[in-house]
Amino acid sequence: MSVTVRVPAKVNVQLAVGAARPDGFHDLANVFLAVGLYDEVTVTPADDLRITCAGPDADQVPLDTTNLAARAAIALAGRRGIEPNVHIHIAKDIPVAGGMAGGSADGAGALLACNTLWGTAASRAELLAICAELGSDVPFSLVGGAALGIGRGERLTALEVGGTFHWVFAMAERGLSTPAVFGEFDRLARGRLIPEPVASAELLEALAKGDVEALAAAVSNDLQPAALSLFPELAGTLDAGRDAGALAALVSGSGPTTAFLARDPASATKIADALRSSGTCRTVRTATAPAPGATVTDGPTRR
Repeated sequence: MSVTVRVPAKVNVQLAVGAARPDGFHDLANVFLAVGLYDEVTVTPADDLRITCAGPDADQVPLDTTNLAARAAIALAGRRGIEPNVHIHIAKDIPVAGGMAGGSADGAGALLACNTLWGTAASRAELLAICAELGSDVPFSLVGGAALGIGRGERLTALEVGGTFHWVFAMAERGLSTPAVFGEFDRLARGRLIPEPVASAELLEALAKGDVEALAAAVSNDLQPAALSLFPELAGTLDAGRDAGALAALVSGSGPTTAFLARDPASATKIADALRSSGTCRTVRTATAPAPGATVTDGPTRR
C-alpha cells in the first residue's frame, strides 16, 4: 500500500520584506500564488526511513533527514509516538533551488501522504502547525490557491482569485541559496530605514478581479535587487521576457527562477519561445495559476 500526493510550485506576486528580526528572520507580506507545476510525493511502508528522488536536477536534492519531506514524516510520527518508517519517493518537476518552493512542496506532500497512509487523522490545523515548524513556505504548499502570508510567511489568509493567470518561468543555469539572498538583502539595506511590510491593496484587488493588467502593474519583490546582485545575469533574462511581450517580469521569490506574466496563452507561448532562443536561461516552462494545494491522487482516502 502506498499514497501519492501531488503538490504545486508557487510564485510570489508580492514579496515585501521587513528588517531583520533579533531571531534572524524577517517579517514578510508575502502574496503566494500556486502554479501548475507539480512534484509528486509517494510514501510506502518500509523498514526504516529512506528517500529517493527522480526528475530534473534530482542529484541536487538531499536524501537524508535535512530533506523537508523526511522532516515532515519525522514530525508527524513523533506527535503520534510511532516510527517514521516509510520510503519517500519524490518525482521532481518543480525547479530545484529555484525560488518556487520545491523543497517546501515536498515537505507538505510528504506530511499529507504520511497522514493518509498511517491514518493518523491529524486535523487541518495540526497539519498547518507542523508545516509552520518545517519552514515559512510549507503551509502554503499544503493549501495552494492564493494566500497572504505574514510573520515569516507561515500565517496564511486565503485570497480570492477571479480568473486564470498565464505564466512563463525561466530556469537559470545555477541555483541561489535563500539564506544568501536574505543576507544580501540585509547588506544592501544597511543604514536605511526598512518599512513594515504591507500587502498591496491594488494587487489584492487585481487578483480578486482576475485583472491581468492591474496585476502586472502591482507585482513586486523586495528580494529582487539582492538576487540580481548575487546573480547579475538574471537581468538579461528579465529583459528578454519583457522584450517578448511579458506584462510583468520578476525574480520568483529568492530566485534564481524568473517569472513572466502573459496576457493570454498565445502570449505565453510567444514569450516562452523567445526565452528559449535568447541564450539567457537553461529551460523554460509555462503554467497557469491558481492551482490547488497538496492533493492525494492515489491511495486510501483516509482523513
